[in-house]
Amino acid sequence: MNRAATRARRRERWVQRGEKVRDAFGLVFLLVLATYVLTSLLSNRGWSAVVLTVATSATSVVALTSSHAPPRLVRSAIVLSGLTILLAAVAAASDDRIWLNLASVVQIALLAIAMGAVLRRVVTTAEVGFRTILGAISVYTVLGILFTFLYGTIDRIQSSPFFEGVAHPAGNDFLFFSYTTLTTTGYGNLVPGGQPGRMLAGLEMMIGQVFLVTLVAGLVSLWRPGEALRRRQEKHARN
Repeated sequence: MNRAATRARRRERWVQRGEKVRDAFGLVFLLVLATYVLTSLLSNRGWSAVVLTVATSATSVVALTSSHAPPRLVRSAIVLSGLTILLAAVAAASDDRIWLNLASVVQIALLAIAMGAVLRRVVTTAEVGFRTILGAISVYTVLGILFTFLYGTIDRIQSSPFFEGVAHPAGNDFLFFSYTTLTTTGYGNLVPGGQPGRMLAGLEMMIGQVFLVTLVAGLVSLWRPGEALRRRQEKHARN
């Protein structure tokens, strides 16, 4: 009886912890920014790739938890994240890129699913608040990271260089190119040398503009700062 009660209390504590993380899109945004900084500073090779994999895994798991994803999906994400970290470590130890390529593909899928869950939570929320906007901005920021990983994976797989005139691009080159493409800034110093790079770059441009103009701008227009606080004060006054 005591063991059953202890297990029940443990489950209750885990549920309470999970509730605290739900809708914590501020934490998701911080993890996204941390992943962005690490991707800027570290190369997606060797043990640096392991660090990037850990950061991306944490972002995916917290994003799923924050967006009220089913517990089974969160558990699956944790297992797959552990697998990708292991694959990245094997790649770093053996210097065999095939393991890192596999880890990157799984990480891209996990991050895409996690951001899809965040986006679903954002567009179905009953009230637009600061957390909602942070969730939308997190999804927009992760789009640039997703395409960064995708470009880097293509560069490792294909025989020709990804960029025209750049034989050995660094990881931050892909990140810089991804965000200048996402925001349609287009400095022109980094240009895809062929397909599928050019096709994916065009797709990133379209997604970035549609997302920014339709969703983020629409949420900001619906946001009423202080509205929730005013309703709580009115409710308190009635009581």
